[in-house]
Amino acid sequence: MASVPSLASTVQQRLADALSAVLPEAGSADPLLRRSDRADFQANGILALAKKLKGNPRELATKVVEGIGANDVLKDIEVSGPGFLNITITDKAITETLAARTADDRLGVPFAENAGTTVVDYAQPNVAKEMHVGHLRSAVIGDAMVQILEFTGETVIRRHHIGDWGTQYGMLIQYLIEHPHELDHEGVAEVSGEEAMSSLDRIYKASRALFDSDEEFKGRARDRVVALQAGDPETRAHWQRFVDESKIYFYSVFNKLDMEIRDPDIVGESGYNDMLDETCRLLEESGVAVRSEGALCVFFDDVKGPDGNPTPLIVKKSNGGYGYAATDLSAIRDRVQNLKANTLIYVVDARQSLHFKMVFETARRAGWLNDEVKAVQLAFGTVLGKDGKPFKTREGETVRLVDLLDEAIERATAVVREKDTRNELTEEEIAERGVQVGIGAIKYADLSTSAARDYKFDLDQMVSLNGDTSVYLQYAYARIQSILRKAGDRKPAAHPELELAAAERALGLHLDQFGEALAEVASSYEPHKLAAYLYQLASHYTTFYDQCPVLKAETPAQIENRLFLCDITARTLHQGMALLGIRTPERL
Repeated sequence: MASVPSLASTVQQRLADALSAVLPEAGSADPLLRRSDRADFQANGILALAKKLKGNPRELATKVVEGIGANDVLKDIEVSGPGFLNITITDKAITETLAARTADDRLGVPFAENAGTTVVDYAQPNVAKEMHVGHLRSAVIGDAMVQILEFTGETVIRRHHIGDWGTQYGMLIQYLIEHPHELDHEGVAEVSGEEAMSSLDRIYKASRALFDSDEEFKGRARDRVVALQAGDPETRAHWQRFVDESKIYFYSVFNKLDMEIRDPDIVGESGYNDMLDETCRLLEESGVAVRSEGALCVFFDDVKGPDGNPTPLIVKKSNGGYGYAATDLSAIRDRVQNLKANTLIYVVDARQSLHFKMVFETARRAGWLNDEVKAVQLAFGTVLGKDGKPFKTREGETVRLVDLLDEAIERATAVVREKDTRNELTEEEIAERGVQVGIGAIKYADLSTSAARDYKFDLDQMVSLNGDTSVYLQYAYARIQSILRKAGDRKPAAHPELELAAAERALGLHLDQFGEALAEVASSYEPHKLAAYLYQLASHYTTFYDQCPVLKAETPAQIENRLFLCDITARTLHQGMALLGIRTPERL
């Protein structure tokens, strides 16, 4: 396992060394290197430096170039304009760097230097309720962030903060006590997610109807809430049945999404019940929270209601009940003090931004968050229909997540079947690929949009073979695998002595940036930048494929070198897609 310095970092280092040698008084100056369309890289740092030292930037740039001298990495450096450096790298350096990457399991991507412990709070469905399209983004974005952070060496603790507590359980539990067989599945060895959900849904509707029409039942249901909160064993046992039945359903949906959700990571609202009293006591004793009209509140100068009066965060209601804030603050205490996290990431709808801003600020005032421990909301926008309005069915209902996933799989299966013109795939393989392409399409559409933006859910676009879709990336990967199979005895091998065509260089330079792209994604929590990197990679590969014959290249060495470029492209695509939670089938 050896990390490979990128060409950009090597060039950056050479320039910085030359700057220090020519200008010892500059200290450690940043050459400000970036990719350029005029050459491989451009360095703009000399302009600022010359200004600081009151020198002529062009003269200074010329001195730096002379100070670098000939070497095996930099082929050409020209001074342009007021003092920019245009830098071209040798073909040999590109091929050798990529060869070093292929020798490593991680493609030479280094682990982060200051890795810590991050808790990612994502995929938070509600007990006894159907998952809808709104639950998709938290699960998909959170899962990708978990994979990416783990790959960089971070210790990641997953938390699924399911909605498993509240007054509605009084009504559900009371109904189940009075109709004890409603959750029985007679003669069924294994209950499917669909069956579990339909039982829960049936009980929810029946108990709601009774609650609304029968005053005596309503009274018994309210007493049941008190019994649940007091920890009455019979009541808790019935509550647990609702949680367990819901988990059967949750797991079936996450399974379909090709996501691993582990039982110990599901810590719902109820998991913090024992901490609520103490959380409130600590907030009140430290003066962070104050009593206002009987409720325990935290006030903020910059949060006011429409009437201009401050809107507080209510930690404990005047009737003694706890709000979401008490649970969320208790979860922060648990994650920081017991799980020893340095970073907390909340993958939660942007519409809850104000709530979390207030919760995080309260935790900072209480000393639970500080310079060493930070909390971040990875806020996401809304899923819209093709019409640009929030996604609903024709009847105006929210769309069931399962129906969406099934439809995507159906569409994708049709695409896979249509593309299999030579009938190379069995029906079983077509079905398996249909799932991988359909689920991949949904995840990629979500992840290729900046999380904070709303995005349109358009299945036709998602499963299209053209454009910025996962299908395009999956086909690029499958095409490479097909070439590698056809190559037979000819194996990929790097030939640093060969000159590279323009398309080979562009592909090679982009491949070399994989580690840097990942580091940026991991530090800014923006998985869409990884999706963008992979789409550009597939686009560079398409150009290479069109312009550079692989198996019909001119010499055996060139065939091997092009197979080598194909192979590292496939490995990079496969690794990048896996981090987004998307499969790359070997044949399509």
